[in-house]
Amino acid sequence: MELTVNGETRQVDVDPDTPLLWVIREELGLTGTKYGCGIAMCGACTVLVDGVAARSCQTPADAVAGARITTIEAVEEDEVGRRVVEAWVANNAPQCGYCQSGQVMAAVALLKETPEPSDADIADAMTNLCRCGTYNAVAAAVRDASQA
Repeated sequence: MELTVNGETRQVDVDPDTPLLWVIREELGLTGTKYGCGIAMCGACTVLVDGVAARSCQTPADAVAGARITTIEAVEEDEVGRRVVEAWVANNAPQCGYCQSGQVMAAVALLKETPEPSDADIADAMTNLCRCGTYNAVAAAVRDASQA
């Protein structure tokens, strides 16, 4: 199967139903995308598929063949991604950091779709779970990135 990840087309020999998360981590060695709950609820595994946030733990690899997949490793190659990462640092958003790659990817997807989100837009889009409770810092970082 052929997948385009971070702008590079790669051949992977996996069962078509293999979750994209495991292809990214185990086959491609990109470990920034995290396993959290395994049922698409926490968002630690969020990646972009054609610019849209997707929970990779429940996305079969064959469902994204032919799509552009972006992981946290390449997010700063995009202007919006770079602004989000800078805002994350400026707002000290991460604490333990485990959920943050998924949070960043969700924020990038939101700002690509809605460049000037309202607080309600941010609350609706940023559904990733954070055990440390950094939700206020995350929301502030999204607002700052939208104004950068």
